[in-house]
Amino acid sequence: LVADRVTGAAKPTERAAALALQLLHRYGVITRDVAAAEGIPGGFSAVYDVLRAMEEAGRIRRGYFASGVAATQFAMPAALDTLRSLKSEPAEMEVVRLAAADPANPYGTLLKWPGGRAEPGRGPSRSVGAHVILINGSAAAWIGRGRQLLVWLPEDEPQRSAFAEAIASRLAADVALVDEINGAPAEEHALYAYLARAGSAMRRFRG
Repeated sequence: LVADRVTGAAKPTERAAALALQLLHRYGVITRDVAAAEGIPGGFSAVYDVLRAMEEAGRIRRGYFASGVAATQFAMPAALDTLRSLKSEPAEMEVVRLAAADPANPYGTLLKWPGGRAEPGRGPSRSVGAHVILINGSAAAWIGRGRQLLVWLPEDEPQRSAFAEAIASRLAADVALVDEINGAPAEEHALYAYLARAGSAMRRFRG
């Protein structure tokens, strides 16, 4: 009788459903790479059947919503509405600085980091203490705990200068913490002049 009254542990399907919902609410779009980045035991297959059932029930959508990532993608309807709204460039530049591990940062989970293959331990990551700067939703800079900064600037003007100024404004407080930019001494990179000006302006503002 006692055993009958004890609530048993959640069934595997219930656990998978709870995990799938958690990922959907956290990322909006789920791919195989998201499951891998989360370190889910069993990987994408652990939640695939639940996601497929949710799609068949009309609760989520399945399709190819984000280019450059795994073809099998599941998304919340609200997330798709947001993606559609981002197809056109905003009237004003949108600059956001986030912790690299923040779920709002799609790089390293849903999207691959920009740039080529870096040396082991030298490329961008979602490590604790690292930050990323997104401009109009795209990765523009990454700053790690090891006093290194990686930047991805447009090739053409005036976007290149506008991006550099935006990055510098978000990193003004960290200028003294940057030893290198894109693997070379910081002073050798074109961004350094923007960083120096932003840092000087902040020091004057603080008095």
